[in-house]
Formats: sequence, structure tokens, C-alpha cells
Amino acid sequence: MSKISNVLLMLEYLSSGRKYSISELSEKLEVTPRMIRVYKDEIEKAGIYIETIKGPYGGYVLNQNINVPKRFITPTVIDINNKEFYNLINRAIKEKRKCYIEYYSKDKNDISVRTILPYDLILLGSEWGVAAYCEKKQEIRHFYLNRIKQIKLLEKF
Repeated sequence: MSKISNVLLMLEYLSSGRKYSISELSEKLEVTPRMIRVYKDEIEKAGIYIETIKGPYGGYVLNQNINVPKRFITPTVIDINNKEFYNLINRAIKEKRKCYIEYYSKDKNDISVRTILPYDLILLGSEWGVAAYCEKKQEIRHFYLNRIKQIKLLEKF
């Protein structure tokens, strides 16, 4: 994991109020004991102070209430069902091109035809989508990539 992920994970462990030895933390984070000391210094530079208990039963204790958001600690893998559509929309954004799409309704019973001007690929919950101006509705809309049946690049806008 990255340094930031490890620091946040270390904060998550310590926020339980339990004392952790350096060796326990290094084992949990899969880094060297030296890196645990580096992470502690980085956390303290941010104004979060970790108490050090010395001796054979020593370790680190966090005596503050710190709430680390779970979504930063355990990232979920976002699956791209159709990489071709993702790449086409990404290309349309970069080249400032319109797209013709055939889009399934929420219950996947109906298909609507839309011409969109994509602005950005976004995460809609745990799925990829596109924020785009929809010419049919004449407003900005969000479209789930997994509900696009067909897509074609059109002219520049």
C-alpha cells in the first residue's frame, strides 16, 4: 500500500484506544518497524499526537478521538464492465466530441436514443458513469456506463 494508506490504516488501528507495539503495527501494515516510526512522526506533524509507552510491554496509544473515514482505509475495486465504452467516452471528452448512445432504462426494458456532450467520467456509487449534456432533455445528466447499449463518436462540439 501507499504511505498515505498505511498512515491512515495505522490511525484506524490506534483510534480503537488499544495499545499497539511497533512490531504489531509493522506486521499488520507489512512494513519495517522503522517505517512505523516514520509514520508516527508524519502523524504528529499533522497535529495528532501519539503517546509512546516505553519498556518491554510498551507501544503506541492514541489518546484522542480521531475518526478516519472507512472509505479511505478499505478502497473498493471499481469494475469497468465495458472498457471499450469507457475508452470511447474518455476519447470524446479529450477531443470535445458528441456521442450518440442507445441507453437502457433503469429496469432495462426500454431503450432511449440520446446525443450527449460528455464532460467527465465519474463514479456513481460503485459504478462508472459519465456526466454529460443531453440534447434530448436539454440539461446535464448522468449516465451509467453499464446501461449504454451502443455508442458512436460524432462531430466536435
